[in-house]
Amino acid sequence: MSEFENENINELESAAETASETVEEVTGTAVEPVEEAAPVRKTAVHMTASAAALNAEGEVDIRRRKPREVKQIKQSKISYERKKGLYGYGFVALWIIGVLYMFIVPMCQSLWYAMCKTELVNDAARQAELGMSGPGIYTTWNDFENIRWAFTVNPDYPKNLAASLGETAYTVPLVLVFSLFVALLLNDKFKGRTLARAIFFLPVLIATGPVLGVINGDMLSQGISDASQFSALFKTDFVQDFLQFMGLNNISQQLADTVSEVTSSILNLIWDSGIQILIFISALQTIPVSAKEAASMEGATGWEFFWKITFPTISPMIFANLIYTTIDAFVKSDNPVMQQVMTYIKQWEYDHASAMAWVYFAIVGVILAIISAIVSRFIFYQVD
Repeated sequence: MSEFENENINELESAAETASETVEEVTGTAVEPVEEAAPVRKTAVHMTASAAALNAEGEVDIRRRKPREVKQIKQSKISYERKKGLYGYGFVALWIIGVLYMFIVPMCQSLWYAMCKTELVNDAARQAELGMSGPGIYTTWNDFENIRWAFTVNPDYPKNLAASLGETAYTVPLVLVFSLFVALLLNDKFKGRTLARAIFFLPVLIATGPVLGVINGDMLSQGISDASQFSALFKTDFVQDFLQFMGLNNISQQLADTVSEVTSSILNLIWDSGIQILIFISALQTIPVSAKEAASMEGATGWEFFWKITFPTISPMIFANLIYTTIDAFVKSDNPVMQQVMTYIKQWEYDHASAMAWVYFAIVGVILAIISAIVSRFIFYQVD
């Protein structure tokens, strides 16, 4: 405070003392000093029990003037687990629609064609006769006549079916053995391992879409001229051309045919083993290092380690590759049955093509069931 305020306070105190002395002289009694009321101490309290205690003692809680309003949380009528299920259905909804529209419906339609006689109707008079509103395919039920036609009337279908089964019988084991051998090599550590893996997996990447059309020389249909010069880069008969260039083709035609067939088979083998090699590499990397160390301490050779540890551990992937390779061999575009089916489709004979396709599908399904029943008994599943 300032000096002026201090002087005023002192004067007031002295005046009060003088007044009290005057009262004592007049009345003869002493004036008792008036006790000042204790000020209310304001304290901020954060606990309800403490605030109640302060109020009981005459003190005031300055933090809360009004009682807190309790807000009720809105509860959803759908449980959390139900919401997660709906999210999952939302993600797969497009896939389900695509499967129903682009797979299930055509599949049922082809089954109907297999049981009927189909007729492509373009003539307006014929459309009016059959009661059709426009051009399309008219079907007439004929029981299993198309299936009987495939085995009794058509002489090529049984031969192509036998050829497909025989080709698959030796192709599948060959692809599995080759892919497992290459996977064992690529699983070891050496310089350039990444490049080697990319080279073996490269056919899987380029054998799709327009690239496959370039390789097969089918780009003329897409408006690209001189496609043969591109497809010549991927020919598998370059060995025969090389022998002819060297003048060795005239020595023995049988030798040239044998070399060409072996070379073509090797290239096709590499071409068909990309995915299998990748699956086997992933399976080999699941073998724990402790198992290798324990086997080496026990003095196990590489041959013993392969048959007693490696082969049982990767047996589930061997089974998966077996099923995949079998299906892939049956549905290849150069398969005799598939080529015959596509020929009849191009000729608008949907009834005969569907019948042959469904018979082929049933045979493949039976073969896969037999393979699964036999091989699954020898699969080793490791349980933690």
